[in-house]
Amino acid sequence: MGKELSEMTLEELWQLFPIVLTAHNPKWKEWYDDECEILHEILKNVGATKISHIGSTAINGIWAKPIVDILIETSDRQGLDSAHDALLEKGYLCMNRSDERIDFNKGYTKQGFAERVFHIHIRLAGDNDELYFRDFLNDNHAIAMEYESLKKSLWKRFEHDRDAYTNAKTEFVKRHTLAAKKVRHLSCDPEN
Repeated sequence: MGKELSEMTLEELWQLFPIVLTAHNPKWKEWYDDECEILHEILKNVGATKISHIGSTAINGIWAKPIVDILIETSDRQGLDSAHDALLEKGYLCMNRSDERIDFNKGYTKQGFAERVFHIHIRLAGDNDELYFRDFLNDNHAIAMEYESLKKSLWKRFEHDRDAYTNAKTEFVKRHTLAAKKVRHLSCDPEN
């Protein structure tokens, strides 16, 4: 029958769920929309203030892991707790939890990835740097293509080490998130 996912080591999980990149798929937006409806229904009474499509599947035209990242912002810690409980009750798999952030997965099975895979990130309102990065890359195609090239260069080297893959992208993401925030700040400045 095999081990349950919760019984597997990190290394076993990385073998079962390797990093895979694919060309941009317009269905990712549909998958987000469908899952967003489900999440709205599950979370309608828990204080979720905003649900957003984030991650590479939300960036137009670039290769990505076929995993749709969704950010849910809540107004307070009580909302975090309520969202946690509601998603657990509906079968989402809690992967990580801290005082201000909770991460869930959906679409991971003992046989590997399901057709639709989601990472759900629950945070306090305003903890949303991914929105700046997403919008900046969607507005700057050349930078989005640099990001795609970086990801492709890391893919096979870190195919079975998700943490190393993510860490190798961190400097790029931080640099362009900061640039996005500066642009956003300047565009909102009444003097400019």
